[in-house]
Amino acid sequence: MADLTTTFLGITTPNPFWLASAPPTDKEYNVRRAFEAGWGGVVWKTLGEDGPPVVNVNGPRYGVIHGADRRVLGINNIELITDRPLQTNLDEITRVKKDYPDRAIIASIMVPCEEGAWKAILPRVAETGCDGIELNFGCPHGMSERGMGAAVGQVPEYIEMVTRWCKEFYGKPVIVKLTPNITDIRYPARAAKKGGADAVSLINTVSSITSVNLDTFSPEPSIDGKGSHGGYCGPAVKPIAINMVAEIARDAETRGLPISGIGGVTTWRDAAEFMALGCGNVQVCTAAMTYGFRIVQEMISGLSQWMDEKGYTSTADFIGRAVPNVTDWQYLNLNYVAKAKIDQDACIKCGRCYAACEDTSHQAIWMHPGRVFEVNDAECVACNLCVDVCPVENCISMVPMQPGQTDPRTGRVVSPDYANWTTHPNNPSARAAE
Repeated sequence: MADLTTTFLGITTPNPFWLASAPPTDKEYNVRRAFEAGWGGVVWKTLGEDGPPVVNVNGPRYGVIHGADRRVLGINNIELITDRPLQTNLDEITRVKKDYPDRAIIASIMVPCEEGAWKAILPRVAETGCDGIELNFGCPHGMSERGMGAAVGQVPEYIEMVTRWCKEFYGKPVIVKLTPNITDIRYPARAAKKGGADAVSLINTVSSITSVNLDTFSPEPSIDGKGSHGGYCGPAVKPIAINMVAEIARDAETRGLPISGIGGVTTWRDAAEFMALGCGNVQVCTAAMTYGFRIVQEMISGLSQWMDEKGYTSTADFIGRAVPNVTDWQYLNLNYVAKAKIDQDACIKCGRCYAACEDTSHQAIWMHPGRVFEVNDAECVACNLCVDVCPVENCISMVPMQPGQTDPRTGRVVSPDYANWTTHPNNPSARAAE
């Protein structure tokens, strides 16, 4: 049976599923319930410096994007870091860590970008016995206006500087949480590594406004008729997250830097995809807020079953396996040719493939009498749109053409050789290099 035990930065937990720093990890009561439900670790909701606690709004804090079936696709959050006193949080972390020594507790921290502020809080955090810290350089709202959160995460020099302070004043693992609200994620990741970070975690939330109330003309969630941008998370941000994870995992300067994956992890499959792209574990928020802490049991059983089916005995067997297959467009094989094929026995004659292709793609599907749909290979460019819109799984598939066959669209013989854009005769740069 697959062993889900995971060691990340020397921290061993019974499974790779951690709760991200967010409302679900704001207090002892929540975290104890999470550990009883089976979570392998938690990142405690972000702690601020000592003094008057942060003030959160007293009205709605979340805006939601629903799918057609009312499934939660994304949540916009305008809540700030913990609004409870620092010492209260520290005392609770101490108690919970003592009672759950086999689970990871990471303290998320956000204080002003001043060396003294970090030097003051880190020894107090260390006294709790927590397993490490996560530097919150990602929060896009509220705190960023105060020069913290994403305001730090968008400046690589600040990331490197603060990370160095933390490595100097703190003896356990330091994880840097990165903001996605940046042009190129590789630069902040490189800065974190230069500063001595033991790992990075990403992504934090995406700056967003999810909707506007067309009666009051206020962005939602609305506070007394006004709204603000917040942080967007949930299944909708997963594509953004795994792309950024992959960029860090394959970058020459950050390759090998441990990664904790965050962003829309809802199922075991999501977790496996993050881990295949190089993540040592994953952090979850929206799924727990939507379905409750017990969802981790489905993640555990699903991942375990998949690993058994694949013959993987530990998560180390597949972590990073997809990274070598991520490349840039110019290196894709231009000699690879495929055509769509419709399984007539599985087809329910809905016509969605025909409508999509006829109206918005390459007019490569015929509709015959009796609503029989057939692919016209002479026009099919294998764009995959018909597969994506078809409501019947595996009804339409992309079938590769074999070397030696003639592509009826181009009239060219399919070559067995690999060729990409860097050497293509239409590429001006390739011609100039000759």
